[in-house]
Amino acid sequence: MARSRAAYEYTEAEDKSMRLGFLLIAAGLLSLLGLGCCWLRPALQERGGGGSANCTVLAVRQLGERFACTFSCGAACRGTARYPCLQVLVRTSRSSAPALLHEDERQLRTNPKCSYIPPCARDDQENSENVTFKQKYWKEKVGSQPFTCYFNQHLRPDDVMLKRTHDETVLLHCFLWPVVTFLVGVLIVVLTICAKSLAVRAEAIKKKKH
Repeated sequence: MARSRAAYEYTEAEDKSMRLGFLLIAAGLLSLLGLGCCWLRPALQERGGGGSANCTVLAVRQLGERFACTFSCGAACRGTARYPCLQVLVRTSRSSAPALLHEDERQLRTNPKCSYIPPCARDDQENSENVTFKQKYWKEKVGSQPFTCYFNQHLRPDDVMLKRTHDETVLLHCFLWPVVTFLVGVLIVVLTICAKSLAVRAEAIKKKKH
């Protein structure tokens, strides 16, 4: 009995492999739980209250109003600049009423009155040029061509978004790597146990022959 217990005692290398495997399993499970709370719930809420539609541009205009944005000029350097408000009005396949287009949910929450927030530059003129470039893009390149847009009843039901915040690709990568980590941990533990079991059996067969 004592010999059997001694035979099944793990070496230092095997013990480290087992610990690594259990650590990866725990990390994978904790990551899945964390991402499930932080990503899956909002994504399901977003999809549960929204959907997609076909949009066509009705009007593209700049309002006279300007909004503040914060730019960074170094590690401890921040400042405030301003940008003009661009509005892109579209017609959707789900309603004949004009809807205001936004880049995504984050942009909608940040500034629900505008359709675009440029990267904040120190120079107001540069911000204006970025907005004008985006205005030309919607007028000249997109024009009357239909495109897919998204709506969310939980936020502003009369507005639409160009893209979803919780994209399928992002969600896939967020859940893929924790699952891979969990499976690698399980594989390490199983292989270590199997290798130890085979080593013990080989040792027992060797002793029987002698």
